Amino acid sequence: MERLRKARLEELYIKKIRPQLKKDLGIKNNLTVPMISKVMLNVGVKDAVTDSKAISKVIKGITKISGQVPVRTFAKRSIAGFKLREGMPIGVKVTLRHKKMWEFLDRLINLALPKVRGFQGVPIRCDGRGNYNLGIREWIIFPEIEYDVGDKIYGMNITVHTTTRNDEYALMLLKKLGMPFEKA
Repeated sequence: MERLRKARLEELYIKKIRPQLKKDLGIKNNLTVPMISKVMLNVGVKDAVTDSKAISKVIKGITKISGQVPVRTFAKRSIAGFKLREGMPIGVKVTLRHKKMWEFLDRLINLALPKVRGFQGVPIRCDGRGNYNLGIREWIIFPEIEYDVGDKIYGMNITVHTTTRNDEYALMLLKKLGMPFEKA
Protein backbone atom coordinates (compact mmCIF):
# COMPACT_ATOMS: atom_id res chain seq x y z
CA MET A 1 0.00 0.00 0.00
CA GLU A 2 1.39 3.35 -1.06
CA ARG A 3 1.80 5.99 1.64
CA LEU A 4 0.03 9.28 1.12
CA ARG A 5 2.58 11.97 0.47
CA LYS A 6 2.22 15.45 1.82
CA ALA A 7 2.46 18.47 -0.42
CA ARG A 8 5.93 20.00 -0.71
CA LEU A 9 4.96 23.27 0.99
CA GLU A 10 3.20 21.40 3.82
CA GLU A 11 6.35 19.35 4.53
CA LEU A 12 8.37 22.56 4.57
CA TYR A 13 5.89 24.07 7.03
CA ILE A 14 5.95 21.07 9.37
CA LYS A 15 9.72 20.49 9.35
CA LYS A 16 11.17 24.02 9.21
CA ILE A 17 8.64 26.85 9.41
CA ARG A 18 6.53 25.70 12.37
CA PRO A 19 9.52 25.16 14.70
CA GLN A 20 10.99 28.51 13.62
CA LEU A 21 7.67 30.34 14.22
CA LYS A 22 7.29 28.58 17.57
CA LYS A 23 10.73 29.83 18.62
CA ASP A 24 10.30 33.38 17.20
CA LEU A 25 6.87 33.93 18.75
CA GLY A 26 7.70 32.25 22.08
CA ILE A 27 4.89 29.71 21.79
CA LYS A 28 5.07 26.49 23.82
CA ASN A 29 2.28 24.45 22.21
CA ASN A 30 2.48 23.28 18.56
CA LEU A 31 -1.29 23.63 18.17
CA THR A 32 -1.19 27.38 18.83
CA VAL A 33 1.42 28.11 16.16
CA PRO A 34 -0.16 30.01 13.22
CA MET A 35 -1.20 27.77 10.34
CA ILE A 36 -3.18 28.12 7.13
CA SER A 37 -6.64 26.62 7.55
CA LYS A 38 -8.16 27.14 4.09
CA VAL A 39 -7.82 29.04 0.82
CA MET A 40 -10.85 30.42 -1.01
CA LEU A 41 -10.95 31.38 -4.70
CA ASN A 42 -13.73 33.64 -5.97
CA VAL A 43 -14.39 34.78 -9.55
CA GLY A 44 -17.14 37.21 -10.51
CA VAL A 45 -18.55 36.82 -14.01
CA LYS A 46 -20.45 39.93 -15.08
CA ASP A 47 -20.83 38.47 -18.59
CA ALA A 48 -23.05 35.74 -17.16
CA VAL A 49 -25.97 38.21 -17.15
CA THR A 50 -26.01 38.33 -20.97
CA ASP A 51 -24.11 35.16 -21.95
CA SER A 52 -25.16 31.91 -20.28
CA LYS A 53 -22.05 30.05 -21.55
CA ALA A 54 -19.61 32.43 -19.84
CA ILE A 55 -20.10 30.83 -16.43
CA SER A 56 -19.32 27.35 -17.79
CA LYS A 57 -15.98 28.61 -19.22
CA VAL A 58 -15.07 30.03 -15.82
CA ILE A 59 -16.07 26.78 -14.08
CA LYS A 60 -13.75 24.82 -16.39
CA GLY A 61 -10.90 27.26 -15.78
CA ILE A 62 -11.24 27.31 -11.98
CA THR A 63 -11.52 23.51 -11.97
CA LYS A 64 -8.16 23.31 -13.77
CA ILE A 65 -6.54 25.84 -11.42
CA SER A 66 -7.87 24.49 -8.12
CA GLY A 67 -8.25 20.78 -8.82
CA GLN A 68 -11.87 20.69 -7.67
CA VAL A 69 -15.20 21.78 -9.10
CA PRO A 70 -16.37 25.23 -7.93
CA VAL A 71 -19.83 26.21 -6.69
CA ARG A 72 -21.91 28.78 -8.57
CA THR A 73 -22.85 31.96 -6.72
CA PHE A 74 -26.19 33.65 -7.36
CA ALA A 75 -27.45 37.23 -7.08
CA LYS A 76 -29.16 37.88 -3.74
CA ARG A 77 -31.28 40.76 -5.03
CA SER A 78 -32.29 42.43 -8.27
CA ILE A 79 -30.45 45.53 -9.50
CA ALA A 80 -32.16 47.13 -12.49
CA GLY A 81 -29.17 49.30 -13.47
CA PHE A 82 -27.07 46.18 -14.04
CA LYS A 83 -29.91 44.17 -15.65
CA LEU A 84 -29.50 41.72 -12.79
CA ARG A 85 -32.36 39.64 -11.39
CA GLU A 86 -32.47 37.78 -8.11
CA GLY A 87 -31.23 34.19 -8.48
CA MET A 88 -29.13 34.77 -11.62
CA PRO A 89 -25.65 33.13 -11.59
CA ILE A 90 -22.98 35.84 -11.20
CA GLY A 91 -19.81 33.95 -10.28
CA VAL A 92 -18.12 30.88 -8.88
CA LYS A 93 -16.21 30.08 -5.69
CA VAL A 94 -14.19 27.17 -4.36
CA THR A 95 -12.75 26.38 -0.94
CA LEU A 96 -9.47 24.47 -0.82
CA ARG A 97 -8.33 22.56 2.25
CA HIS A 98 -5.55 20.14 3.18
CA LYS A 99 -3.37 18.84 0.32
CA LYS A 100 -5.08 20.82 -2.48
CA MET A 101 -4.70 24.01 -0.46
CA TRP A 102 -0.96 23.48 0.04
CA GLU A 103 -0.43 22.54 -3.62
CA PHE A 104 -2.34 25.61 -4.81
CA LEU A 105 -0.32 27.92 -2.53
CA ASP A 106 2.91 26.35 -3.78
CA ARG A 107 1.91 26.98 -7.41
CA LEU A 108 0.73 30.52 -6.60
CA ILE A 109 3.92 31.54 -4.78
CA ASN A 110 6.48 29.76 -6.95
CA LEU A 111 4.94 29.68 -10.45
CA ALA A 112 2.08 32.11 -10.94
CA LEU A 113 3.13 35.30 -9.15
CA PRO A 114 6.64 35.40 -10.67
CA LYS A 115 4.97 35.24 -14.13
CA VAL A 116 3.29 38.64 -13.63
CA ARG A 117 4.91 41.26 -15.82
CA GLY A 118 6.59 44.03 -13.83
CA PHE A 119 5.87 42.25 -10.56
CA GLN A 120 6.95 44.26 -7.53
CA GLY A 121 5.40 42.06 -4.84
CA VAL A 122 1.98 41.64 -3.27
CA PRO A 123 0.59 44.21 -0.80
CA ILE A 124 1.40 43.81 2.89
CA ARG A 125 -2.02 44.06 4.53
CA CYS A 126 -4.41 41.69 6.24
CA ASP A 127 -8.09 42.11 7.08
CA GLY A 128 -7.63 42.64 10.83
CA ARG A 129 -8.50 39.03 11.70
CA GLY A 130 -5.37 37.28 10.46
CA ASN A 131 -6.63 36.55 6.93
CA TYR A 132 -4.92 37.67 3.73
CA ASN A 133 -6.75 38.79 0.56
CA LEU A 134 -5.09 38.97 -2.84
CA GLY A 135 -6.70 40.16 -6.06
CA ILE A 136 -5.37 38.90 -9.37
CA ARG A 137 -6.33 40.72 -12.56
CA GLU A 138 -5.57 37.94 -15.04
CA TRP A 139 -6.04 34.26 -14.33
CA ILE A 140 -3.75 33.31 -17.23
CA ILE A 141 -0.75 33.60 -14.90
CA PHE A 142 -1.55 30.04 -13.80
CA PRO A 143 0.14 27.42 -16.00
CA GLU A 144 -3.06 25.33 -16.21
CA ILE A 145 -4.93 27.95 -18.24
CA GLU A 146 -4.25 27.98 -21.97
CA TYR A 147 -4.14 31.46 -23.47
CA ASP A 148 -6.77 31.61 -26.21
CA VAL A 149 -7.01 34.87 -28.15
CA GLY A 150 -10.82 34.68 -28.39
CA ASP A 151 -11.49 33.94 -24.71
CA LYS A 152 -12.08 36.61 -22.13
CA ILE A 153 -9.53 36.96 -19.34
CA TYR A 154 -11.00 36.89 -15.84
CA GLY A 155 -9.66 38.12 -12.53
CA MET A 156 -9.98 36.35 -9.20
CA ASN A 157 -9.87 36.99 -5.49
CA ILE A 158 -7.78 34.67 -3.33
CA THR A 159 -8.36 34.61 0.43
CA VAL A 160 -5.89 32.81 2.68
CA HIS A 161 -7.45 32.01 6.09
CA THR A 162 -5.10 31.41 9.02
CA THR A 163 -5.67 30.02 12.50
CA THR A 164 -4.39 33.18 14.16
CA ARG A 165 -6.35 36.37 14.82
CA ASN A 166 -3.20 38.50 14.80
CA ASP A 167 -2.25 40.16 11.49
CA GLU A 168 1.46 40.30 12.38
CA TYR A 169 1.58 36.56 13.04
CA ALA A 170 -0.29 35.84 9.79
CA LEU A 171 2.09 38.02 7.76
CA MET A 172 5.08 36.37 9.44
CA LEU A 173 3.68 32.93 8.49
CA LEU A 174 3.11 33.96 4.86
CA LYS A 175 6.56 35.54 4.66
CA LYS A 176 8.20 32.33 5.89
CA LEU A 177 6.17 30.31 3.35
CA GLY A 178 7.75 32.47 0.62
CA MET A 179 4.95 34.92 -0.25
CA PRO A 180 6.68 37.68 -2.26
CA PHE A 181 5.62 40.84 -0.40
CA GLU A 182 6.43 44.26 -1.83
CA LYS A 183 9.42 46.10 -0.43
CA ALA A 184 8.42 48.81 2.05
